[in-house]
Amino acid sequence: MKVISLSDYQEFSNEKMKKNNIFQTERFFCDVYCFEPGQEQKGHIHGEQDKVYLVLEGQGMFQVGAEEQVLGVGQGTMAPAGEEHGVKNHTRCRLKVLVFVAPNPS
Repeated sequence: MKVISLSDYQEFSNEKMKKNNIFQTERFFCDVYCFEPGQEQKGHIHGEQDKVYLVLEGQGMFQVGAEEQVLGVGQGTMAPAGEEHGVKNHTRCRLKVLVFVAPNPS
């Protein structure tokens, strides 16, 4: 059994949002996305994958389809396959988001 500690998956990068992979199989992957202030994951579409975002730390502006909403610690949302989605850290604090994607696009 693989046991992890989320505190081990909080690497940040000054250049761009950092993806820290926790689990990955042929069927899904689970990452922690770490955003410095002002960083973003630009809107994009996964044709065959559903994505779940859960905020671990901070606040971010989340876009799913035509809707945008600020989510904070303990809140989450899902971007169904085919819906444009993205995240922006619009604050002066760091943002950490737990992300699940299935099926794995690789």
